[in-house]
Amino acid sequence: MAESSSSNEVTFRLSRSRRSVPRSRAVLHAVLGCWGVNQEVLDSAELVLSELVTNALRVRVPSGRQVGVRIARSLEDGLLRLEVSDAGSGRPEVRAPGDEEAGGRGLLLVEALAHRWGVQERAGGIGKTVWAELKAPDIVAGPVGKEIAAAMVRPGQQVRVWGEWRAVVSVCSEQCDVDDLAVVLGLDEGPALRVRASDPLAVRQCEDV
Repeated sequence: MAESSSSNEVTFRLSRSRRSVPRSRAVLHAVLGCWGVNQEVLDSAELVLSELVTNALRVRVPSGRQVGVRIARSLEDGLLRLEVSDAGSGRPEVRAPGDEEAGGRGLLLVEALAHRWGVQERAGGIGKTVWAELKAPDIVAGPVGKEIAAAMVRPGQQVRVWGEWRAVVSVCSEQCDVDDLAVVLGLDEGPALRVRASDPLAVRQCEDV
């Protein structure tokens, strides 16, 4: 379930389901498209995020705990940062599995693709956050064109719906029954708008605030 977004980061939560891996990739793909990231970085980021989310889903945690995801960019450093948090104990370690072992190579892939990565305790909570940073020198300062992914829309912007511009007063999200997340936009007039997180929406006032 997505929680919040700004011009430089998106955070959301995922249920402990096998569908959460493709859901996280769908949101990442939409966000990085808005940020102008090239295909090579996008492909690497999708692989890294998939591995981090997969590992988090395998951790034993108390019942009802979700997996947290944060996608952020640093324009000054040209870096893309991916964070995945879970309520489990322990720290993941890079393994060197044998040729006949089917698994155990996830963090090897993360280490190979990321500029750097690490693990830190969650501030004010139980569990840990595994993060990875990728170099993204072409990351842009704002959305490309007039369309951005629904996951990037935030209160204070205007979206064009039903042939008119409507102000966004609230943003929340929920799981779809398919491999994606849904974003629900509360508008100043008319009913709320429910769309897929990866769907493009025409927006105004997209500059940083």
